[in-house]
Amino acid sequence: MNKLLISLLLTIGLTGVAHAAGDAAAGKGKTAVCGACHGADGNSAIANFPKLAGQNEKYLIKQLNDIKSGKRPVVEMTGLLDALSEQDIADISAYFAKQNGTVGHAAKDLVEQGQQIYRAGIADKGVAACTACHSPTGGGNAQAGFPAIGGQHAAYTEKQLMIFRKGERNNDPQQMMQDVAGKLSDAEIKAVASYIQGLSK
Repeated sequence: MNKLLISLLLTIGLTGVAHAAGDAAAGKGKTAVCGACHGADGNSAIANFPKLAGQNEKYLIKQLNDIKSGKRPVVEMTGLLDALSEQDIADISAYFAKQNGTVGHAAKDLVEQGQQIYRAGIADKGVAACTACHSPTGGGNAQAGFPAIGGQHAAYTEKQLMIFRKGERNNDPQQMMQDVAGKLSDAEIKAVASYIQGLSK
């Protein structure tokens, strides 16, 4: 009984200090450098840089910490996060999470294939539907820390799926994305990335 109680108290204690509470208002003033690539409100105009607007806060905190620690190598971000505190990262994440993301358009010739993969997966390859983690609208699952992907640049999504497939990115829980991307062809990645770009959160 004592072990169960101690375990419960430790769990409650640990989850209570998982990360600092982000302050979106404070975060706005800390995003000047971010805006150069990601846009002032997190809606990047350049397809190589991800849109951060409307992204789930918990996911952003994890990614920024992974990039800062080197667990997720992103050459363009080298050194940019070094001086940021845990609170700075939480504030920046809170700010971008509160912004409204923009949505692009899917290529007409890829919609059918992309939609099939996103909504139903590919059964004969063992590929789960993207909706399982990222929701039917692409809004992700904030509580679980799964990213919002609806409206994300197709070029960025395609690149991430490719590097997951190659094992160059491996900071996903239980290597779920590595497993999924490893089963997709180049054409399937292109189709689902295009579909996601036109998906409204």
